[in-house]
Amino acid sequence: MFPLITGIAAAAAINAALPSGPTPMLKWPNDVLLNGEKCAGLLIDATTADNRIDWLVIGIGINTAYAPKVPGRATTSLAAHGAYTTAIAVARSVLDHLSAWLDIFQTAGPDKIIDAWLSRAHPIGTPLEVQTPDQKTGGSFAGLSPAGELLLNVENRIETYRTGEILLGVRT
Repeated sequence: MFPLITGIAAAAAINAALPSGPTPMLKWPNDVLLNGEKCAGLLIDATTADNRIDWLVIGIGINTAYAPKVPGRATTSLAAHGAYTTAIAVARSVLDHLSAWLDIFQTAGPDKIIDAWLSRAHPIGTPLEVQTPDQKTGGSFAGLSPAGELLLNVENRIETYRTGEILLGVRT
């Protein structure tokens, strides 16, 4: 659930920083988009011991003042949408939202997190392609599993993905 919770928190912080304009959209598993352009990315690493998390590292990058040029990928920044803020202010906002959503997860469980994430994501049925190290698979977004995995409708069967690069809007 940590990637989902972190995405919700980052999207909420981005939304709070914007004076108006586009609503942040979550792209599974670790991007926040504004008008289809990447504004933020999340990386999470952890190890487990005795069936619990031993350690967890969350990395969040939000383009505040400018967006780096990335070949083959549209990027944007908060400043490009009229949000002139500091990295410190955005970081504080992310941490506040992260704390609130961790509390929600502890009290309401994973269903509340999945519902919140889905309400901020591309709609069910969105055409997309999943790129794994072994293959590319096209289909349509079918939601998330109870564990937060991507569900892809491929020729009227549901495939589950724990990891992969997602290309939105790919016609299948």
